[in-house]
Amino acid sequence: MHSTEEQKETAVLVAVQTQKQTAEQTKEYLDELAFLADTSQIETLYTFTQKLEKPENRTYVGKGKLQDIIAFVIDQDVDMVIFDDDLSPIQIRNIETEFAKFQKEVKILDRSLLILNIFAMRAQTVQARTQVELAQQQYILPRLTRMWSHLSKQRGGVGMRGPGEKELETDRRIANDRISFLKEKLKQIDKQAFTQRKNRDKMVRVSLVGYTNVGKSTLMRRLAKADVFAENKLFATVDATVRKVTFETIPFLLSDTVGFIRKLPTMLIESFKSTLDEVREADILLHVVDISHPNYQEHIDVVNSTLADIGAADKPTILVFNKIDLYSTEEVEIHDWQIGSGDEPVNQQIRIQKVTEFLKNSFMNLPQPTTVFISAEQKENIDELRDAILALVKDRHIQIFPNWLNEEEFSVTNNQ
Repeated sequence: MHSTEEQKETAVLVAVQTQKQTAEQTKEYLDELAFLADTSQIETLYTFTQKLEKPENRTYVGKGKLQDIIAFVIDQDVDMVIFDDDLSPIQIRNIETEFAKFQKEVKILDRSLLILNIFAMRAQTVQARTQVELAQQQYILPRLTRMWSHLSKQRGGVGMRGPGEKELETDRRIANDRISFLKEKLKQIDKQAFTQRKNRDKMVRVSLVGYTNVGKSTLMRRLAKADVFAENKLFATVDATVRKVTFETIPFLLSDTVGFIRKLPTMLIESFKSTLDEVREADILLHVVDISHPNYQEHIDVVNSTLADIGAADKPTILVFNKIDLYSTEEVEIHDWQIGSGDEPVNQQIRIQKVTEFLKNSFMNLPQPTTVFISAEQKENIDELRDAILALVKDRHIQIFPNWLNEEEFSVTNNQ
């Protein structure tokens, strides 16, 4: 009997702790890298870290640390090594050369390639698949040299070149042609998408933004009451999803787009700019934050930085702190004796209420946009969020339709 269950590939993760980051930050980055690996169906066996001023130019980590990694990979028969930063073509070639000395073939991946693989898995529409392929081709192009290192490159005379160089030139030409084709294809798709968005210009547009895996798709389901794919995985949403929603007779469009992440590959931001037009052209942003995450403030900074990069940082925004049901209560004074006698556990409803009060008091005096604390999963404080959205939507709706208020008053008068 043989198991038909698909075997997961195994990996070790490698990171360099520079002077610019603490040990806690490095651990969090590696935890996130492990989550990315798990999303790609890769099992993490071990993590390696090294303190350096900056990654080594030749092999990312020092010679001794690399030998430790090789020894572990050979001993445990690991399939791949994943690095938390982008590797240069030279670094990849040198690392592979060191493994080759021990007759060990192992896949060398960096963070960007891992994210690209996840995007390729998640992409559903023609637009998203085209954007991902463009990003992949742009990633591969400067790294083509190592793909033909096994072929002869010796010169047989003046102007003579080995088969490796010929194949390399051919592959470069094919890659460049493919990139040009994909860019042209995206232009055509963008024109169609622009026409569709233009037809929706007379409606207020609200867009969900936030770090990946903060619960945007779950919140979209709550607000739009529609089936939207949501999963506890990174980049569960790659394609933009738009739904029509109506609050108190005022219709508006609600969109959910790809989540942001630190160290997001530049080529992905470039190729996904058309998808992010939903954000850039929105009237109102709902910036969703996982308040239960210990480094949520850094996530806010990453999202704000990305919004600035795409020219969407100055829009009316509601800061939506999600997952209050998972927020640690160490700082919140919640005791059994506050609720009743005996050893009964704290009621979940009262717990969330106490957490909400604590968070509101904590954020009360800080300069920031409208702030709401919710749990999309537990449907807590959704009405409060709806009221905050309605207030901004109504203001924008009146700007688009100046006579709407008079018509509404006229309708109320007639009904009386």
